[in-house]
Amino acid sequence: MDFYAFYTGQEPEAYRFLGAHPASTGFYFRTFAPAASRIAVIGDFNGWQETPMHRIHDGNFWECEISQASVGMRYKYRIYKQDNSCTDHCDPYGFFMEKRPQSASIVWDPASLSEEDHQAAVSFQTHKGKNALWDQPLNIYELHFGSWRRKPKSQPNSSITSEEDGGWYSYQELADLLIPYLKENGYNCLEIMPLAEHPSDESWGYQITGFFSPTSRYGTPEELSHFIAACHRNGIGIIMDFVPVHFAVDDYGLWNFDGTALYEYPHKDVGNSEWGSCNFMHSRGEVRSFLQSAACYWLGEFHFDGLRLDAVSNLIYWQGNPNRGENRGAIQFLRDFNSNLKQRFPAALLIAEDSSSYPGVTRPVWEGGLGFDYKWDLGFMNDTLSYFQSPPWQRVEKYHKLTFSMMYFYNEKYILPFSHDEVVHGKATILQKMHGEYEQKFDQARAMYLYMYAHPGKKLNFMGNELGQLREWDEKREQDWDILTYPRHDAFHRFMRELNQIYLKTPALSALDYEPQGFLWLDCHAEARCVYAWERRAGEQRILAVFNFSDEEYKNYQLTIPAAFTAEKEHAAAPCRLLLLIASDRDCYGGTLPLSPDNPETAVPLTNGQAVLGLSPYCGRYYRIEE
Repeated sequence: MDFYAFYTGQEPEAYRFLGAHPASTGFYFRTFAPAASRIAVIGDFNGWQETPMHRIHDGNFWECEISQASVGMRYKYRIYKQDNSCTDHCDPYGFFMEKRPQSASIVWDPASLSEEDHQAAVSFQTHKGKNALWDQPLNIYELHFGSWRRKPKSQPNSSITSEEDGGWYSYQELADLLIPYLKENGYNCLEIMPLAEHPSDESWGYQITGFFSPTSRYGTPEELSHFIAACHRNGIGIIMDFVPVHFAVDDYGLWNFDGTALYEYPHKDVGNSEWGSCNFMHSRGEVRSFLQSAACYWLGEFHFDGLRLDAVSNLIYWQGNPNRGENRGAIQFLRDFNSNLKQRFPAALLIAEDSSSYPGVTRPVWEGGLGFDYKWDLGFMNDTLSYFQSPPWQRVEKYHKLTFSMMYFYNEKYILPFSHDEVVHGKATILQKMHGEYEQKFDQARAMYLYMYAHPGKKLNFMGNELGQLREWDEKREQDWDILTYPRHDAFHRFMRELNQIYLKTPALSALDYEPQGFLWLDCHAEARCVYAWERRAGEQRILAVFNFSDEEYKNYQLTIPAAFTAEKEHAAAPCRLLLLIASDRDCYGGTLPLSPDNPETAVPLTNGQAVLGLSPYCGRYYRIEE
């Protein structure tokens, strides 16, 4: 390891030196603990009796070799403080850990990962020099691994956490269920909430004790590697949530690791986060190398296709509050973190979950930005849900909540998210948020999703949203799959499945997401009617998206469809008709529009570029513009 780079925050592979690593016989154990008075390794290999470690290099690092140690054995570091009191800690660089509530690290060798799994990743990630995800629409399914599906009571396992079911599926078991579902439902990317080891199920993985340890809840590191490879073989990319802001307060973890605040701030005013955890002190080079190495580990060893960094605004500003000023040390950490990862993994997607308006989040570092590839558009999410929660008579005043996003959209490269954060803690599910009675909620949710998928930007939807789920997400229970026995939910699921497939197969809906020429407003001042219309373009393909978000029917809505002028042609033929691609108000989805050859809405003629449409209440439609 380059010790100077480690101290200056530029060491991306500290995990190859620190932690437990094979020796000629047994394993070496190494840790970084400058303030410790002495350290011993305790574990299965020595009957949990102390094997002393000795100082190496500059005295801040500790090492010992234990010939009896082998893969699968548990261990901890017993760290003595200057007052001679001691605490048993798991290994900060440990590669595997016991299942909670136990907390020991487990000896494991990353070299045991399959070469076949590696080749599957190489094949998927090498596509014209870029990740396969770069050259296609990106439709992300956000997943909590333990609550998508759970084993029935008839198949119990050791992970039982509820009287209602038989516990978690393993990494390998879930692959057989999840991958066909993703393909059938039109998702080409999976975003998994944090898989690094964490002590509390209720934290959903966002308060971590093992930053290099795949959680043992769902199996072994090898099984996780097989799961990722199976996704790659089926053309599905995988992004993992990465938590660079804070860590769990459990005393066996990073907290007060060597008897001092080694990883966290020493003062509670900035050291304690709003979630009751410890904030990393990003001005310390050792911390920056720790986090950089963890990111490289997940991308390099397990071949995740990208990382979504959680709570980036809490890095940009002190405690996430712009009024407290910028955290310059953390901002520099982000720039170094992203630029170093891009040098090593140019195909990786780096995504910021950032609720602030800080400029340049997706601008390259060399242009003064933070260097992310994408940023979650939380403004779009908030404005959209606020609009649809409002009764129709208030939507006249709120009309421009749905046009405002295009005022700033080209400032960053955005992903449009309806994530797990929107369906918990009393916020209600996406379907519940829709105004009105039971039937109206389905009509509006279908129209809203049609609006979302026509809007520029990549897409992210949390599991269960596609079912029209009515119960808030609970990490202890699987999704309410039985609701698909109800016709309205089944029809809604069919709508989402077909919308997803159209999105993937229609270049105009995604190819020019971040180019102004890919989007053209056709009607954005119909405030009194709550009607919106725009065109999406890519190459020769033109798609009209039109929406009526009022509770009124408009039988003769007139819209002008312009000719397609391009840089190559001074003049273009006038469009001649509109062919219906998908309608949220179709009867097979739960609406009232029959799709039959004699239905005038399936093929709308244009006269002098003018179309006359009949729009149902709470509906959205896509038309292919033909010339």
